[in-house]
Amino acid sequence: MTAEIFDDRICILGEGPLWHPERNQLYWFDILGNRLMSRNETGPQEWQFDENISAAGWMDDTTLLIASETALSTFDLSNGETTYVHGLEADNPATRSNDGRADRWGGFWIGTMGKHAEPKAGAIYRFWKGELRKVVSNVSIPNAICFAPETPMAYYTDTLTKKVMCQTLDPETGWPMGKPDLHLDLTTDNINPDGAVTDDTGNLWLAEWASFRVSCYDTSGTRLSSVLTGSAQTSCPAWGGPGLRDLYMTSAAVGLSAQHKTDHPDTGKTFVATHVGQGRAEPKVIL
Repeated sequence: MTAEIFDDRICILGEGPLWHPERNQLYWFDILGNRLMSRNETGPQEWQFDENISAAGWMDDTTLLIASETALSTFDLSNGETTYVHGLEADNPATRSNDGRADRWGGFWIGTMGKHAEPKAGAIYRFWKGELRKVVSNVSIPNAICFAPETPMAYYTDTLTKKVMCQTLDPETGWPMGKPDLHLDLTTDNINPDGAVTDDTGNLWLAEWASFRVSCYDTSGTRLSSVLTGSAQTSCPAWGGPGLRDLYMTSAAVGLSAQHKTDHPDTGKTFVATHVGQGRAEPKVIL
């Protein structure tokens, strides 16, 4: 299946697509462009920030929890006001936030990384009930943060390792229990795992950086299918649309040559593939 263009604005580094289940609207980020972006029936929307922003969870009809390079903050979609909630490596100007997603307990997971992808400069954190706790250390490029639909399980990757890990979570609190296990080993195929989301059956839909696609893997790690896009650096998928059956996908133009962009004019755009599968609504973040 080949995806269509959902939004033709070029993202330097598109990331963090989120379908707001109460507003029935997609939001996403251009990390390096410092932009929160959206589109509804009236057309495109855009909010500009003064630092890198990368991921969000929804809190209510008008409020998002947004991760920036220095903080977690609430953002009011009705008036554009930002309110500080908690610092995020604010004392380290060499890092920024990257991939993130809410869990079923109302917690919010967010990865950090070096602004130049310095090896092991970042980490993965979980914010829950006012506490920000580091749950994975020494991460170079944190991605693929998502959660199994039925079992207390988290997925994540350090893209440079080409391996997706699975982490058992406490069923009462959502905090990690024990050590992570290997879920997908993509080293043989030289695949770079990026953002991911699960569907209602537990399949993992994984953006594969530099491969023009998002691929679906079942719970045993077998690749079932792929959705092709017009952008090599497809970065992260999200479920949305009527019945949550459409797959939205961000992408990035960063680091690509002028010739590549000429050859692939959809580089950096945001895509949608309709009636791909059955997704699930993203959980609400609870502070």
